[in-house]
Amino acid sequence: MDSEKSEWWSDVLNRLQSKYGSLYRRDNVILSGTHTHSGPAGYFQYTVFVIASEGFSNQTFQHMVTGILKSIDIAHTNMKPGKIFINKGNVDGVQINRSPYSYLQNPQSERARYSSNTDKEMVVLKMVDLNGDDLGLISWFAIHPVSMNNSNHLVNSDNVGYASYLLEQEKNKGYLPGQGPFVAAFASSNLGDVSPNILGPHCINTGESCDNPNSTCPIGGPSMCIAKGPGQDMLDSTQIIGRTMYQRAKELYASASQEVTGPLASAHQWVNMTDVTVWLNSTHAAKTCKPALGYSFAAGTIDGVGSLNFTQGKTEGDPFWDTIRDQVLGKPSEEMKECHKPKPILLHTGELSKPHPWHPDIVDVQIITLGSLAITAIPGELTTMSGRRLREAVQAEFASHGMQNMTVVISGLCNVYTHYIATYEEYQAQRYEAASTIYGPHTLSAYIQLFRNLAKAIATDTVADLSRGPEPPFFKQLILPLIPNIVDRAPIGRTFGDVLQPAKPEYRVGEVAEVIFVGANPKNSVQNQTHQTFLTVERYEATSTSWQIVCNDASWETRFYWHKGLLGLSNATVEWHIPDTAQPGIYRIKYFGHNRKQDILKPAVILSFEGSSSAFEVVTT
Repeated sequence: MDSEKSEWWSDVLNRLQSKYGSLYRRDNVILSGTHTHSGPAGYFQYTVFVIASEGFSNQTFQHMVTGILKSIDIAHTNMKPGKIFINKGNVDGVQINRSPYSYLQNPQSERARYSSNTDKEMVVLKMVDLNGDDLGLISWFAIHPVSMNNSNHLVNSDNVGYASYLLEQEKNKGYLPGQGPFVAAFASSNLGDVSPNILGPHCINTGESCDNPNSTCPIGGPSMCIAKGPGQDMLDSTQIIGRTMYQRAKELYASASQEVTGPLASAHQWVNMTDVTVWLNSTHAAKTCKPALGYSFAAGTIDGVGSLNFTQGKTEGDPFWDTIRDQVLGKPSEEMKECHKPKPILLHTGELSKPHPWHPDIVDVQIITLGSLAITAIPGELTTMSGRRLREAVQAEFASHGMQNMTVVISGLCNVYTHYIATYEEYQAQRYEAASTIYGPHTLSAYIQLFRNLAKAIATDTVADLSRGPEPPFFKQLILPLIPNIVDRAPIGRTFGDVLQPAKPEYRVGEVAEVIFVGANPKNSVQNQTHQTFLTVERYEATSTSWQIVCNDASWETRFYWHKGLLGLSNATVEWHIPDTAQPGIYRIKYFGHNRKQDILKPAVILSFEGSSSAFEVVTT
């Protein structure tokens, strides 16, 4: 696979430069993942992620880059003078700390300053035009989008996505999801050890609590220890948690009165995170390490356990797994083992470079300031206490150079992904977040040092003197997807989009309308974008004698399933979970797809098709 630049951030910046010149640059553009664990994979270039995605998908990569650019283009075109207001408030009842025993490793004197082991504060930026009309909002809040667990196979934006969906649906009346002028972004913060599964960890076989240092059960071990959300099932939990965030953001948006004014500044550096000297005090220095993942990385978390029954909190390796690793990948160096202590190394990614580096060495650090607001762009997932330390250090740095009372926001998962960032003390316990702190025990101290340096440059107006740092690499010839593209086929006597299982003639609100069609691989729709949705639910309007779209595939009440059969045969199932708010009337369900066709000695072509159910009636109960 030959991709010109498979690092999506670099790709976005390059294309922005060719279109807008020096207007949008590496220092003033932050790409921050709102974050979900239920999205398409295969767009990230480092080998660990390529393996986890079963190959690099250039289609997915190009589609994401194009989508990001399109959103920037739309924003650029619609830019107008306006005002920004800031507000802050606590959100209760949506988080627990999923590694409380790690948190307890932090000094008692530090913990005593905080009332909780998670950060409950949501920061909201409200954007309006000069008439005071709504434009959009960004909010930052520390919560993991893992209300949907790892048994889910539907593409889904999880709890933060549902919060965004509700707010946008409310502000964009009459528009379908994903359309309309108002944008509500729910961004990541220091969510490293924060779970939305608020009922806490229980053994799924016995029901007893497994809130212990190793998150393990007496019968069945760690794979039985799972945290559940407040709902009947994971979709219900997602909506409960998402709705609470939406309601709080809406309140904070409505009551926001403190205007953000003042100059705009930005600073960015690339840093080799494997070789940062960290000054612990005036006489003692330590160093970061080449990246490595510890044993407890393979354990997963109470939100999604690993498949091999590894345990969290492991500070010693296992001869069995060490031997397998040594045979397949070679041995980690003594220097690396020493650097990462007490982490027992499972994967010495920083010493693996075939076919490409397994983890990033070069990482982005970046701050953007808007008046008294500083947005720190963190390239990973900070734990609660890590975030508190970094915020405090950056705020103090600004203050020492005359910029008092700065509000420092942690924006997580920015520009490049480097797993987790635990405190030095949490690192000693080696639970999942610590085992995934890839640059060793002094990772957080290194980031604090680097971000203080950026803050100082902004405060003293010396950003121009900052070194750019070493540019990240870009790779060609990435591992191809392990799943080949094959030609789609319809059953004999049928064509794509034909109905295999029809809708019933009548449904009541609260019921599920389900239609099964002759399908084709949904991946084909990335290459040929004739249709913008896989499905619609349409209502017949008698006055205009036309069908009006009421739902698409981004609507929360619709589901789209693709069932792969043998030799290119497949079915597509569309479900509409009819809401209580549905108007009575005549409806139909449509399916939009693309099939791959290949004649002998000719290149493959992607053809669009559509299918429709017969009309059915929806009645109230």
